[in-house]
Amino acid sequence: MPAPVDTNARFQSYANPAMLVSTEWVAENLEHPDLVLIESNEDVLLYETGHIPGAVKIDWHLDLNDPVTRDYVDGAAFAELMATKGISRDTTVVFYGDNFNWWAAYALWVFSLFGHPDVRLLDGGRRKWIDEGRPLVTEPTERPRTVYPEVERRDAPIRAFREDVMGSMESGGGLVDVRSPEEFRGEKLHMPDYPQEGAMRGGHIPGARNVPWKRAANDDGTFRSLAELRAIYQAEVGLGESSDVITYCRIGERSSHTWFVLRHLLGFERVRNYDGSWTEWGNLVRAPIER
Repeated sequence: MPAPVDTNARFQSYANPAMLVSTEWVAENLEHPDLVLIESNEDVLLYETGHIPGAVKIDWHLDLNDPVTRDYVDGAAFAELMATKGISRDTTVVFYGDNFNWWAAYALWVFSLFGHPDVRLLDGGRRKWIDEGRPLVTEPTERPRTVYPEVERRDAPIRAFREDVMGSMESGGGLVDVRSPEEFRGEKLHMPDYPQEGAMRGGHIPGARNVPWKRAANDDGTFRSLAELRAIYQAEVGLGESSDVITYCRIGERSSHTWFVLRHLLGFERVRNYDGSWTEWGNLVRAPIER
């Protein structure tokens, strides 16, 4: 039986309020037999320093990506990962992580490629849990192995490839660049204070609008209200619920956070994440750029 929905009043105005849970809800449901918490961080060693009791670790680089092909794992590898983490097809999975949940949102997006039925995000993530003085444990969580069906990955509904981006650029579609203004202007190839690597050229895809991903969050890592999000993405940027939107960043993790906002909080029906992002576009021969 799936875990109950969080009925927190703060979530009810969003398009899909069941996609979010609060720290209070997690604390009350830690012992639910069909709930698994997944911690996915930018800092892949952070889990070992302390995590929410019962949470398992997903390493975004080692667990979700094919070790050879520039792609995600296939259905067989995903099923094996789920089995080793003690996750069944009917398990409620709640993601959380560091740095405003950016890699947690990325992991949730990858799970969505495989159509896992019940995925949710802990509003405020790891930071909010710690700031509230809630407990952490250092022992890795070991769950009994499960049987998870091999499910074919379905990219088309929520994942964009370079040809999709090219088509959107040519048709004047809704391209949203969620990187920092410095990256958007071509002054940097990565966020400030990070190694400047990954692409031959800087700039942005022609026609893209720059909306840094963290604008969707409050200072404590929780999401902004529906009215605030509408003011940013609809009134300011001009996107509509029927817009065909493609989000991108440098490698697809920051843009998955914005994908979550547009798809699940604002309720846009056609939102895809371009995970190739600038590391692909900035290295493509003859790909047009603007600065």
